[in-house]
This record gives sequence, C-alpha cells and structure tokens, in this order.
Amino acid sequence: MKFQEYLNSLQNKTVAVIGIGVSNRPLIETLLKAGIDVTACDKKDRAALGETGDRLETMGAKLQLGPDYMKGLRQDIIFRTPGLRPDVPELLDAVSHGSIITSEMEVFFQVCPCPIIAVTGSDGKTTTTTIIAELLKRAGKNVHLGGNIGHPLLTEAGGMNADDVAVLELSSFQLLTMTERSPHIAVITNLAPNHLDVHRDMAEYISAKENIFTHQTTQDIAVFNADNNITRELSKKAKGSMRLFSRHVEPAEGVFLRGDAIISRKSGQERQIMTTADIRLPGVHNVENYMAAIAAVDGLVPDDVIWAFAREFSGVEHRIELVRTLRGVRYYNDSIATSPSRAIAGLRSFDQKVILIAGGYDKHIPFEVLGPEIVEHVKVLVLCGATAEKIRQVVIHAPEYQEGKPEILMVDDFRKAVETASAHAVEGDVVTLSPACAAFDRFQNFMERGKVYKAIVNELK
Repeated sequence: MKFQEYLNSLQNKTVAVIGIGVSNRPLIETLLKAGIDVTACDKKDRAALGETGDRLETMGAKLQLGPDYMKGLRQDIIFRTPGLRPDVPELLDAVSHGSIITSEMEVFFQVCPCPIIAVTGSDGKTTTTTIIAELLKRAGKNVHLGGNIGHPLLTEAGGMNADDVAVLELSSFQLLTMTERSPHIAVITNLAPNHLDVHRDMAEYISAKENIFTHQTTQDIAVFNADNNITRELSKKAKGSMRLFSRHVEPAEGVFLRGDAIISRKSGQERQIMTTADIRLPGVHNVENYMAAIAAVDGLVPDDVIWAFAREFSGVEHRIELVRTLRGVRYYNDSIATSPSRAIAGLRSFDQKVILIAGGYDKHIPFEVLGPEIVEHVKVLVLCGATAEKIRQVVIHAPEYQEGKPEILMVDDFRKAVETASAHAVEGDVVTLSPACAAFDRFQNFMERGKVYKAIVNELK
C-alpha cells in the first residue's frame, strides 16, 4: 500500500493522535491537509501549546488537552505515541468500542516502498544506525534516516522510491506493538535491563525487541551480538539469514575481531575490512558498533568505503563527545549513557581513571554491575539526581571498594555537579558526564542534558 492509498483509506473515518510533540506534528498536519477528521490529544493545556495549538485549530484539528486528554476516545483509528503503553485503561476502553490502535512507525512499515534496515538494542543504537546510514550514502544510495533517532518518516513515505533505503533506529516502545512486520535487515546491538519503569519486566522488554526480526521471511537478514548472552540466544530464532558479530569468537557467518583486524566471513570466504586503529571513535563498544554495521551492509557497501569512513567519522553528539580542554583537563559529554551498561562502555573508553558525573531519573533498573566498574575506572564520583544514593550504595558495597577510592561527592544541583567535578580536576584529568540514568528528573531528554552540560563546561574559567 502506498502512503496516498493509506490516506485515502482514512477518508470518512475519525482519527486521534496522542501526543502533540515534534514527532507527531507532521503526521497531524498531513492528516488534516488530506481532509481527515483529526483529534489531537496531549496532556499539556491550551496555554502551553501556544502557537502550535493555534495552527492546528486553524487547520481544523480538534484539541483534547489536559489531565483527561485520553478520556472517552472513540475514534476509528488512534495513533499511539511510543512512550504510551497500549494497555492503559483508556486505550483498552477505546478498543472495546471498536477503535484500532496503531502508531506512526507501524503505518510506515505498511507504506514504505523501499527496503528497511532497522537497529535496536539497549546500547549503541544511534551510533550504529548513523554509521549504517552514512555508509549507504557514501555508496551512492538515497537514504532516509529516522525513527527513534528523532526524525519521523511516515509523512515522507510518498516521496520515497523503490531503490532508496530507509534506515531506522527502533526503541522497545516502538517495537512493543509491531507484531506484523519486521525490516528487511534487522540489527540487535545488545540487550541488558532497561526501561523497566515502563515495561512490566525484563521478559516483556526482550519480547518487544524480538519483534525487530520475528516477522522476517527467509529472504531477510538478522544481525546479532554473539558476545551478549541474550542476543546470542535470540539468534537461534532467526527466520532468514543470520549474521553474528563478535570481539571474542569467530562465527561461521558474520564479522569478528582477530587480533586488531576486523574480519568479515561470508559463505566460507574471509576478508579483512580494516583494523581497530582505523576507527576514529574511542572505546571497544564502538568497535562493536562498527562490526554490527558492517554485518548489516555487507554486500551493499564496498570495503574501501567503510575503511575511509571509519578513519573520518568523529561520532554523534552526546556520545563520548569532547567538549573542550581547559588547563589540561579534558571534558567529555556522554549524556547518551542512560543505562549502567552504556555508562560502563563509556568508562572503559578511557585509559585512565576519570572524574565521573552520574545520576538521574530512576528507570527501576539494577545498578549492581556499575559499582565494581566505578571502583576500577573512577577517581572522583560526583552524584546528583534521583538515583544518586542508589549509585553510591552499589559503589561502597562493591568488593574492591576502599574508603575514598573513589572519593564520592553528593550534590543537589546539576550545575554544582559540573563545577564540583571541575574543582577536583588537575592537569591531565578527564571529566565525563556519563550518568547511567535517564534525564527526566531534571531535563526533557538526554539531548537537553548534554547541551546544558556543554554550556556549563564552556562557561568554566
């Protein structure tokens, strides 16, 4: 089905879109321009919407706002925002009265005219997705990059061609209800406890992630991390061609590390793509990100293009991003580290003990694995946010912990945390924001947190 055909199918039907954030506004406006009856729902009140509310009302939208923004939904089609569980009482009530619940991403999979490559995982999604997209571009492909990476693609589907490629980052929230379609090439970077404040348990989190490959055909490809226990087990369920990537073993089909050489093995034939020294991004986790990307684009992108790109690509904002060097102290922004496993990867990227700023919103995930890593890799730990005490506890109870190693400083304010870290830094030190937590206790998202951090660092004298 083409996108215009989908819009035509909504004529004479009522549609509700839950959430009037940046990602949903193009969808709402496109539906309105097509003459469709749209109710836009958001927990914000009318004053908070401001000009956005004015524009949507002028275009013909009905607004349902405030605390009861989901009350009494009876529209034929309801677009769920990814962060909203599909089994909240209001949606279950709507379904009982005949409503169909869908999402921007589910419909995109229905109408996208070109092959889809999608990436999910607990860590490394954005970097791996970006590497795949950039490699395909350098190989001459017309690439559409979107999904959880921050750019909705549904409203652009009408302008896509069959020989283009859509490259998506998919979150567990997006995948939770994607029970009919999977991408042509699926990548799972790794899996570890995450988002347990929204998912019922770890089993549901894993089940959501599985949707990225469980609806593939025998003609499709799935890429898994052989070094992660969960993804290695999931690989046994692959319906299409299965490729593994690993730093520790040499899979029969996939990409692996032999010494410092990154090797691709396909149909019994081996070839060296590059060495780890060719990767400009720091950290072994980025070696894994490249191996995952190489496995995904093998046969689509020439090896020399991959080699040249790796030597140039300096990374994505908020991912071990060097902010500045002040009086011999290097300040890094790793605000993307919203889980313990991602923070651990960041800590292991440095060849010295660092001054770490951590803490934030509590996603109800365990921190025990973080304690020993902080003891091993951190000289001064500055904690703030809702999880500060939880992180302190796992550090002081780590087996190798000794009083004052690391020194632990508790502060109430984010700016004070950065200033405290700076005050304890001497020439040659590394200060890194790698929170191990989401940002929602103080910021809208990790991007805002990273930008605020960089602004404070750049103000330091």
